[in-house]
Amino acid sequence: MDQATQLRNIIKNQSLPQRPRARVITVTSGKGGVGKSNVAINLAIQLRKLGQRVIILDADLGLANIEIMFGTVPKHNLSDLIYQGKNIREIITWGPMEIGFISGGSGITRMSQLDREYLTYIIVNLAELDAIADTVIIDTGAGIADSVMEFLVASGEIILVATPEPTSITDSYSLLKALNQHARFSRENTVIKVVSNLVASDSEGQILFNKLNAVVARFLKLPLTYLGAIPRDQALANAVMQQTPVSIANPAAKSTRAFERIVGELTDNEALKNSHSRGMAAFFSHILGGSKMNRQNGNPQTNGTQGGGT
Repeated sequence: MDQATQLRNIIKNQSLPQRPRARVITVTSGKGGVGKSNVAINLAIQLRKLGQRVIILDADLGLANIEIMFGTVPKHNLSDLIYQGKNIREIITWGPMEIGFISGGSGITRMSQLDREYLTYIIVNLAELDAIADTVIIDTGAGIADSVMEFLVASGEIILVATPEPTSITDSYSLLKALNQHARFSRENTVIKVVSNLVASDSEGQILFNKLNAVVARFLKLPLTYLGAIPRDQALANAVMQQTPVSIANPAAKSTRAFERIVGELTDNEALKNSHSRGMAAFFSHILGGSKMNRQNGNPQTNGTQGGGT
């Protein structure tokens, strides 16, 4: 029995018809420095204000933006679940407003090397997140490295953060191109939404989306949805310096109100109906099964470098 079949059987055996599935939203960007982690955290806070239980998984392997912005250092990460026998509840750090936070650390890249016994333990634990959280927000790294692509192809719902900088727009296109060419990407089961960040006005945000959407529609034929714009706001910059999310530090700020509107878009009835919620166990089984098959076949997913052009 191959690894992918084993993983599907694990999920089947652990699933019950009435079992809740968390909504998994993956936040990503074509380049660093566009405020991706800031968007992830403030969306989590706004969802929490609506009464949702929210957990953030920091899957940015090179940085620790989430813990810095939360002003807390986690005692454990995903590696402790894998190698130290911790359970999923023990590796969750609780931040402001009782928002859960899990540091991925090196555990994410090492999971595909594990045997079936370990994989069963991990996936059963990760399945508990479906009962702990209503929404899990995954903050990926930036760009088109293999580790980022694995999270994106496993996601039913992706939020792409871009800024008006020309390099952000071109790198966003490169990311979508790499995703579209990925062997395991399913456009029928994936919704891609765009947030225009650090814009001077709502109209600039719409123009940014229109530019990106035009080239993506022409060359990739990928449908994109516009979620809205986050203004360049001094209150947001001040909050970052204070290591406090602006949605907590300044509820009346322009950027806070923008995050509220975007979460309104995410939680309206039509958005919920069209969200492809797979739950955390299925999400990670997709990643683990794909990584194992790629290693066995000797097929790299991407070249791990930034790509451009059409």
